Amino acid sequence: MVVLVLEHVTPSLRGELTRWLLEPRAGLFVGKVSGMVRERLWEHVVGKAPDCGIIMLYSAKCEQGFAIRGHGDTTRRAVDFEGLTLIQRDDPRLKRRKHV
Repeated sequence: MVVLVLEHVTPSLRGELTRWLLEPRAGLFVGKVSGMVRERLWEHVVGKAPDCGIIMLYSAKCEQGFAIRGHGDTTRRAVDFEGLTLIQRDDPRLKRRKHV
């Protein structure tokens, strides 16, 4: 099983991905592909959208049963916490305000 989340990508790239995966919501792709196809899709997406936010979740033989990889500027990021992958989201209230 593969889940691919794309933020701020072109409609043409989204259309290309629908050849292999279903898009139940804009920018959210789901499907079952081989490991080789999964890796080629990842390379293709990162190559076509290097400045966009990309997160891929896929089945893996580990404690949680899945692995996560990310690329670019996403609103959330995967972090390792004692062997478990957790999602970290930055709190916008804690960011420093820029004064002009």
